[in-house]
Amino acid sequence: MTAEPGEFLSMLTPDEQAALRKAGRPRRWERGATVMTEGDTSDWVLVLTEGRVKCSSHTSSGNEVVLAIRGPGGLIGEMASIDGSPRSATVTALEPVGGIVVADFAGFLREHGNVAVLLMQMVTGRLRDADRKRIEYGAFDTTGRVATRLVELAERYGEPTNGGLRVALPLSQDELAGWTGASREAVSKALRTLRDRGLIETGRRRVIIHDLEGLKKRAR
Repeated sequence: MTAEPGEFLSMLTPDEQAALRKAGRPRRWERGATVMTEGDTSDWVLVLTEGRVKCSSHTSSGNEVVLAIRGPGGLIGEMASIDGSPRSATVTALEPVGGIVVADFAGFLREHGNVAVLLMQMVTGRLRDADRKRIEYGAFDTTGRVATRLVELAERYGEPTNGGLRVALPLSQDELAGWTGASREAVSKALRTLRDRGLIETGRRRVIIHDLEGLKKRAR
């Protein structure tokens, strides 16, 4: 099983990965499919092995708030599995995805104490990341928040190309707006500002980062 650095699966030993595969079953979803639905009471978890998903929630006014992007190695649905509460987010396939579905994840953790410790470390990291994003919303303008998300995408998914890093992630401007806590119009203006400064180049569902260090400075 493949995993991005820092994702849950990458933290496990080969033996632990093999045990996880044995405890679950493989499953696939097509691009655009709903993997999990906010409010559902199912308690299975998904360990992604291929493709990327977005985790999102909707406000009372119907606006989508993108909470996270997860890629290969990511663990999805662990909170509902552990505490039995309804799903806190909807998970949607951004591209064809595959993974291992584990029905009794709590039982797996009871049998593999080291994995339980690693899970706590992962959850702590996610809480720190959520705190950091809340600080960003109060301290940064829209352009700064957009720059921050683009830096994150470049560092996770950037592929070297002529003149920079190419990020081929199927996120629309509406989804990017939901990820930065801004309107689509504000995100469009922020992207235009970053383009005018020569930091990025944008195309249909892709971004080329021409100056990553300059983008990091604008993010700060």
